[in-house]
Amino acid sequence: MALDSSPESPAPVRTVARLLADWIGRLGAVWIEGQVAEYRPRPGGRTHFLVLRDTDVDMSLSVSADAAVIGRMDPPLAVGQRVLVHAKPDFYTGRGSLSLRAREIRPVGLGALLEGLARLKELLAAEGLFAPERKKPLPFIPRCIGLVCGRASAAMDDVLVNARERWPGIAFEVREVAVQGVQAVPQVTAAVAELDAMESVDVIIVARGGGSVEDLLPFSNEALVRAVAACRTPVVSAIGHEQDNPLVDFVADLRASTPTDAAKRVVPSLREQQALVGSLRQRSAMVLRHLLDREEQSLRNRRQRSRAVLVSRLDAARSDIAHLGARARALSPAATLDRGYAIVTLAGGAIARSADQIAEGDALGIRLAEGTVAARAVAAEQGN
Repeated sequence: MALDSSPESPAPVRTVARLLADWIGRLGAVWIEGQVAEYRPRPGGRTHFLVLRDTDVDMSLSVSADAAVIGRMDPPLAVGQRVLVHAKPDFYTGRGSLSLRAREIRPVGLGALLEGLARLKELLAAEGLFAPERKKPLPFIPRCIGLVCGRASAAMDDVLVNARERWPGIAFEVREVAVQGVQAVPQVTAAVAELDAMESVDVIIVARGGGSVEDLLPFSNEALVRAVAACRTPVVSAIGHEQDNPLVDFVADLRASTPTDAAKRVVPSLREQQALVGSLRQRSAMVLRHLLDREEQSLRNRRQRSRAVLVSRLDAARSDIAHLGARARALSPAATLDRGYAIVTLAGGAIARSADQIAEGDALGIRLAEGTVAARAVAAEQGN
């Protein structure tokens, strides 16, 4: 029932506090699942206090429990543990604070955790977040590598040492964050988003060493998985060992079996590339020499064929000239003279072709095959 109030007739704090306490008290006991974000044991204390956090969003609730409830837990209650709490909401009017009064606290078993992960995996797969066509290719030689890892962790050393050994001078943007516990999800998510926004970063490696299923749970958190899936920069997941498969592995653009493997997959080996270039140079030189040898042989062959054609043509030309010479000689006056004929020329040197051209007493020249004879016409007679 709404409280009747106005600026002229406001409700006292105590009235609102009592109404809130009454409304909240009607909710009854509920079962809640969450992660223990804060817990400071109080040896000898009758009441224990903890903070229960939602791992998918930034929300938490304060929980109080009798020492007997805490004492029945096996394993003992610890920060980072996922638990089921059966509690009744309680609004404390003295401070105006909401808390839960726990009646029972149970650790979430491994089977339940794995079942929940399987359901989330099916949901994300159905949305297409694991599809191969979503995977972005890694750059051949990245300008700068973004690295998200634990503070002063072995995973960080594995990536940095192996990458710089393979390609000295490679640049890194390193973000050291919590990689397990209640702060892991928000810190890793924020680091990935920060690196993704940097234009100089060409690829992001999210690395962590091995651990239990519970230790690796942050990397199966839905919020973190979706943040990695939304990155425009290629992301390489290097979480745990070969047998570990947190959900971030499935949305990453490349899954590396270990942090060392991630360094090898992201950065090419300078020595290997130099050896490859040397091998390619040798192969190119061999191919070029082969081409030159082939062209040289082809040129020799063309020259030989050209010479043969030229010789053939010259021989044919010589033969033609000989035939033409023979025909010319056969048709020339000299050949006629050789057969016993003579040529009669008039006094002016013109050839006499008819007796009508010659008169009695004209001086004539008679050309023989060998030499000439001077003569004088005694008489000229027409004939056929």
